[in-house]
Amino acid sequence: MNKKLPAHIALFAANLIYGANYTVAKEAMPEYIAPFGFILIRVIGATLLFWLIWSTMIREKVARADFLRLAVCGLFGVAINQLLFFKGLSITTPINAAIIMTINPVVVMLFSIWILKEAVSMQKITGLLIGLSGATLLITAGSGFSFSSDTFRGDLMVFINATSYALYLVIVKPLMHKYHPITIVAWIFTFGLIIAIPFGYQELMAVEWASFTPTIWASVSFVVIFTTFLAYLLNISALKQLSPTIVSYYIYLQPLLAAMIALHFDKDHLSWIKTGAALLIFTGVYLVSTQKTNAISNSQ
Repeated sequence: MNKKLPAHIALFAANLIYGANYTVAKEAMPEYIAPFGFILIRVIGATLLFWLIWSTMIREKVARADFLRLAVCGLFGVAINQLLFFKGLSITTPINAAIIMTINPVVVMLFSIWILKEAVSMQKITGLLIGLSGATLLITAGSGFSFSSDTFRGDLMVFINATSYALYLVIVKPLMHKYHPITIVAWIFTFGLIIAIPFGYQELMAVEWASFTPTIWASVSFVVIFTTFLAYLLNISALKQLSPTIVSYYIYLQPLLAAMIALHFDKDHLSWIKTGAALLIFTGVYLVSTQKTNAISNSQ
């Protein structure tokens, strides 16, 4: 467990960033930047940063046989994942999107069993269910959410996004045994950028940069540097030590961390429901992260 502690710290930090992103990104979107244009800014900025670091520190070559897997990772982990989430969120409600996203660890576990032949114990399943109940309780407490025909298209897009990212976490895992994380994520974002350009080009060209205030520039910079570049790097680095299921499980911390940030800025209040949900989530984290899992086949 001590050897894997840095990986858990990296995941906690990544999901702390994601928790803050819900508030930060709203400063710029959609008033200053339309959703697809914002995604293209994110992907371009992160791609440049990844290649800058690769060219100065890594300079690792990739075998020709692995480029197809990297391209597929770029499709599912960057393009589909980001485009459908932003588009879906604009059609459905934030509460619906948050609830749908809680299925991500479950889907990752199913893909891990199917593709990586990962052994799954009752302890891990129990941990997932406990974390799922805690996250759902925290998200829905006093919110009055509902699924309806009005939000169906958006709900479906968010569901596909969650499934897409789950598949990405599983198919990228075998690459972690061969290459440096910077090498992997640089190529993944390059392929993701190629796919995202046709969708975000017009909205990016429509951005009026001169209208940006210092606050908007800070918001955009945070999303590019922290939410995209750093969070993706932290997640993929953790995959070197941990299974895709554990990495995905940390999504249950996002609503909790978002609530803690809101409490810090006096935007929310503490309640017994929030406290109970937090205990469920941390109990689930403990059960999932302390269960040893073995991928029977990592050579795919």
